Amino acid sequence: MPNPLPATTDAQAPVTKLLIANRGEIALRIQRTCRDLGIRTVAVYSDVDADAPFVHAADEAVSLGGRSPAESYLRVDAIIDAAVLTGADSIHPGYGFLAENAEFARACARAGIRFLGPDPEAIDAMGSKVRARAIMEAAGVPVAPAVTLESGAEHDAAALVERVGLPAMIKASAGGGGKGMRIVREADELEAGLRAARSEALSAFGDDTVFVERYVERARHIEVQIVGDHHGDVRHLFERECSIQRRHQKVVEEAPSVVMDDDLRRRFTSVAIDAGRALGYRSVGTVEFLYAQETDEIFFLEINTRLQVEHPVTEQVTGLDLVRAQIEIAEGATLDAAIGDAVLTGHAVEVRLYAEDAARGFLPATGVLSCFEIPTRAGLRVEAGPVSGDTISPDYDPMIAKVIATAPTRSAALRILTSALRDARLHGLTTNRDFLVRLLEDEDFARGAFDTQFLDRPEAQQLGRPLVETETDLQVYLVAAALAAQAAERAGAPLGRSLPSGWRNNPGAGQRRAYRRGDVDHEVVYDIGRSAFAVDGVDVGECTVVSATPTDVVLVSGGRRRAFTTSTQGGRVYVNGPSGQVDLDELSRFGDGTQEQVAGSLAAPVPGRVVRVACAAGDEVEAGQVVLVIEAMKMQHEVVAPHGGCVEQLLVAEGDQLDAGAMVAVILDPNSEEPEDA
Repeated sequence: MPNPLPATTDAQAPVTKLLIANRGEIALRIQRTCRDLGIRTVAVYSDVDADAPFVHAADEAVSLGGRSPAESYLRVDAIIDAAVLTGADSIHPGYGFLAENAEFARACARAGIRFLGPDPEAIDAMGSKVRARAIMEAAGVPVAPAVTLESGAEHDAAALVERVGLPAMIKASAGGGGKGMRIVREADELEAGLRAARSEALSAFGDDTVFVERYVERARHIEVQIVGDHHGDVRHLFERECSIQRRHQKVVEEAPSVVMDDDLRRRFTSVAIDAGRALGYRSVGTVEFLYAQETDEIFFLEINTRLQVEHPVTEQVTGLDLVRAQIEIAEGATLDAAIGDAVLTGHAVEVRLYAEDAARGFLPATGVLSCFEIPTRAGLRVEAGPVSGDTISPDYDPMIAKVIATAPTRSAALRILTSALRDARLHGLTTNRDFLVRLLEDEDFARGAFDTQFLDRPEAQQLGRPLVETETDLQVYLVAAALAAQAAERAGAPLGRSLPSGWRNNPGAGQRRAYRRGDVDHEVVYDIGRSAFAVDGVDVGECTVVSATPTDVVLVSGGRRRAFTTSTQGGRVYVNGPSGQVDLDELSRFGDGTQEQVAGSLAAPVPGRVVRVACAAGDEVEAGQVVLVIEAMKMQHEVVAPHGGCVEQLLVAEGDQLDAGAMVAVILDPNSEEPEDA
């Protein structure tokens, strides 16, 4: 175990210039604390991020070049060179990238630069889940039964199942964040699960060592924030609950946990402190556990030797600044000075707003975030990387922002968060906003009846439905879109500006506009002079236009007065109203001329890089068989054959970079009829 530094070491030297070896919202978050402390900041950036907000917010910035993480934020040498060039005395790694890389921490030490995090030995110990388990077992921390499979090692599937039991979880030893993880429920699934987990682990971490451990069903994910100083003291800052997960990635984080009472909290925090002391832990870290509520068992998962994505939740309920605590501890402060005796007050809930399509299996979305506006609310905190007009790149994690609400009670915090998300204007690409609102409003979630499998339930599929889905609601949104479009045309025509809204030189005919929402086309027919509106041939009923401009429409429909804001970019119309946001595509009255794709064509579901091609032209494939694997935003996506048949064309190779929708193969279906020549 590392020995605590004496109080007279260089750890007492102040941080004066800090290089932030990260990007996006966490870089901005660290910069904010540094400004408060009078510390100058240095940003490093890739070619993709050259014009990003975190680059402009820094006092100095150095280009790392490259586009991908491997070409930029994972380059230890380039980051150390940037620190030396700018005279930075300290480096903050943020989270992800090099945050839990012991060699990076050692490189900082060799260069005489302070690393704001724990010792390399602690990072090393927790970087291997196998070694971490051994250390925790020796310290008396409870762990679930497991078997380690070293890189290239042979294994006996039957013996594995007998020793660990089913269901089992396969985990990459070297990583986290949901990569290299698979749940196996049947013995015959083990081989495929191991193969997929090893491949993902090797791609993400360069090490395909995995371990198989008992999977705790219906567990809750509870983590404890710990803080250690250079004087041997380790304390806790209470717990966070992160049970709402999708593909092992956290979606909602909150503090305190809804299942926690004083006795249970003492058990969790005591074990977490034991874990920290076993490492001689210094700086901020998180001890993660699974809690089997039915059997009242606690199982150690891992220690994250860095600042967590969800650290704002703890800050909101303790009133502390954890980045400031990291800096002060690195300067040699005691925990009495850095965090004092923290008190848990109120309730905080955080959600992660992602660029992804919940209706299409949460596939990542990319493109320009043309409008990004989350309304202010008392108790609301937003940590975001992009601003309106920024591009969401396939090279990095698709998280747009963390949105956190704090209130005296959980129910009040949920109301604030739900309201802000529903009223947010998110234009330009697809997000998981509607999914988050439906999740927060779910009755089981609201009463705390959930576990880590909550989003795996069949009924959870309904959470991906759009917020505006009833016919009467959608009708009014479509009318608002049509009225705003008419107002825009009128404003653009010199004669039209002098005419009343809805004027026509053929008063007997209604005006028509057509829109597409998803896969469904809609037609709006209206005559404002007669207050007559119909959508898809159905009379909207009593509807009065109070006002209509190209960006704002106010209607009274069904006795309800409702205000809408609209925005149009490149043929896409965004309508925001009381029920949420509706995205529409304007349709030409003369058609768009789009031609049908080649019969049997298979398209890339996401933008990304081809990491494996599993067949060749001329091969016979079965329905559901993997054709190729695409890596996008650090996750691997299998592209499978939609039907059995012969691979007539294979249009990509390993290493190719693809856009979403790009044709990758043509698979002829022997059961389909060939079209006759005209």
